[in-house]
Amino acid sequence: MTDPLMAEIAAAVELGRAGDAATARARLDELWTRMGPTGDPAHRCALAHWAADLQDDPREELTWDERALDVVEGAGPDPQLDGFLPSLHLNLADVHRRLGDVGTAQTHLRRARDVVGTLPADGYGQMVRTGIDHVAQALAQGSTDRLPGVR
Repeated sequence: MTDPLMAEIAAAVELGRAGDAATARARLDELWTRMGPTGDPAHRCALAHWAADLQDDPREELTWDERALDVVEGAGPDPQLDGFLPSLHLNLADVHRRLGDVGTAQTHLRRARDVVGTLPADGYGQMVRTGIDHVAQALAQGSTDRLPGVR
């Protein structure tokens, strides 16, 4: 069975990946408003997590990453949502690093490491683990540059 709202979210994300980030952001903003604060937490988390990746401004990216984390934390224990935590903390660590907030970046990096063991040893899990290593290296080097592959 197809999830129509998730299909709309995915279609917007694909627009952004194809180079039309402005239209993708506008569609995701509209979907976010339509879902409202009582929308399905899985939809809200996925949308906010992907919307963060489409932002040009790191402060806007931070806003969306924080929204996604707020959804997960507000929903209580949920295996489906908890699976987002390693990536959410990784992304928050990276955006705080790029904004020069080293302490908060280190806190989120530590949280990502604490929960990354919940991810399987598949391609996605490896991508998050590699991202954690890359952000840790960038923090150690004092870099605030955007890292390839960490979004």
